[in-house]
Amino acid sequence: MSNSKIKILIVDDEPVVRESLQDFLEEYEFRVMAVPSSEAALDVLAREHQDVLIVDLKLPGISGEMLILEAHKRYPEIKFIIHTGSGDYQLSDELRATGIHPEHIILKPVTELEALVNLITELFNDDG
Repeated sequence: MSNSKIKILIVDDEPVVRESLQDFLEEYEFRVMAVPSSEAALDVLAREHQDVLIVDLKLPGISGEMLILEAHKRYPEIKFIIHTGSGDYQLSDELRATGIHPEHIILKPVTELEALVNLITELFNDDG
């Protein structure tokens, strides 16, 4: 799948993080939207299909983990990347059941942005 066909939704409450990730991924021709909350993400998903969600775990209101679980239940084809500032974060069994693996966790700040692009494209070159 070419990058221009992959739709990415960034969910992060920090405007600078959202905007910088969006700008970077758009340079690689991904179709990118960004929202500040889980509630806004669920609203977008109800209206428009997304292929990948890049989700911060610490969000106001509904947590990133709860967003992933709810989005997976409603839209099981979506792939997820966790974007967290917590270096010691461990995946819960519930998140593992959605198909998320430790290599799908990226730490803030993202210093190797090309690694993020590679991760996104690998998600689509694998069958799951």
